[in-house]
Amino acid sequence: MAHYGDFQHEIYFGGLSGVLPKYPVDFAGLEARAQAAMAPSLLKYVQGGCGDEFTQDSNASAFRHWGIVPRMMVDCSVRDLSVDLFGMTLPTPLFMAPIGVTGLCTQDGHGDIAAARAAALTGVPLTASTLSNDPMEDVAAAMGDTPGFFQLYTPKDKDLAESLVHRAEAAGYKAIIVTLDTWVTGWRPRDLNDSNFPQLRGHVLSNYWSDPRFRTMVGRPPEQDVRTGVMTWAGTFGKVLTWDDMPWLRSLTTLPIVLKGICHPDDARRAIDSGADAIYCSNHGGRQANGGIAAIDMLPDVVAAAGSTPVLFDSGVRSGSDVAKALALGATAVGVGRPYSYGLALGGAEGAAHVLRSLLAEADLLMAVDGYPTIAALREAGARRLP
Repeated sequence: MAHYGDFQHEIYFGGLSGVLPKYPVDFAGLEARAQAAMAPSLLKYVQGGCGDEFTQDSNASAFRHWGIVPRMMVDCSVRDLSVDLFGMTLPTPLFMAPIGVTGLCTQDGHGDIAAARAAALTGVPLTASTLSNDPMEDVAAAMGDTPGFFQLYTPKDKDLAESLVHRAEAAGYKAIIVTLDTWVTGWRPRDLNDSNFPQLRGHVLSNYWSDPRFRTMVGRPPEQDVRTGVMTWAGTFGKVLTWDDMPWLRSLTTLPIVLKGICHPDDARRAIDSGADAIYCSNHGGRQANGGIAAIDMLPDVVAAAGSTPVLFDSGVRSGSDVAKALALGATAVGVGRPYSYGLALGGAEGAAHVLRSLLAEADLLMAVDGYPTIAALREAGARRLP
């Protein structure tokens, strides 16, 4: 039986023929290469966080004070990393988290399509963002048989929200992930110092440009009057959602609804009581609010409050060991962000697929060495917080 960890054999045996990996297998190497490959303004947008970036940095560093205890004399020669989510059995617990500038991460401006192709190559689902350089239908088609999720930035115009959700449903996405913490943009010094906000420059707005309701709102083809289109977008972006909106959100679709940004156990319980099908524990990678607690430190309480309801997780994931630790702390599936965006910048779909394969290989090998043949066994053992 093949395992994700076999990727290292491919690399080592390639070396016998003088073939070195085309892309780095570690986050530090990826980031260093991406810094040389990406335009400065895009790099700052992808790398930047809120305020002095304390929370963003804490998201990544906090994984170091969680540890998995190895168990020996366990047969891990056969391992299973599959997970059940939304009525599907997925081959891996990994998914690509939504990134609003994915489309800009490749030189051709079609990074969303490249990410979708990486999903098709690896079986790792992509969460397609509302902010995209390609229409959601084209992104979904490029995923092939790999399922995808659609992330919704809920607009103020309810008819537009309904149109976006219905398009996602028709395109074959398997869940609607509603982002709760971005009705207003957090204080991001790296972008502010360059006066750089890609959407106001007409980027990553293809899902709006292609939407019949939005085109009616603009009153003319937005691609022919970009300024009016952008200002219309700015005027409708960012509906303030409250718990009173849940019946309306629930009425839009029969797809599972996932609430993204839940970090407090009381909010997790209320979300489930209000009809959410899954919880997404995330602090937006530290991009929206500074001074908070690292997301991985909030995950255990959210998982406990969610009970049998699935909990997705992202924020600060940089390695396969990070993925394993989040799973040990109860996450059903783990999202990765910046690493795959760097892979896109370095090599498009191939580069992103390499990053995903590296993450899965590391997680798989950690489970093998530490004596956990299944995610269920890893989750039952849990992770310990270091002193």
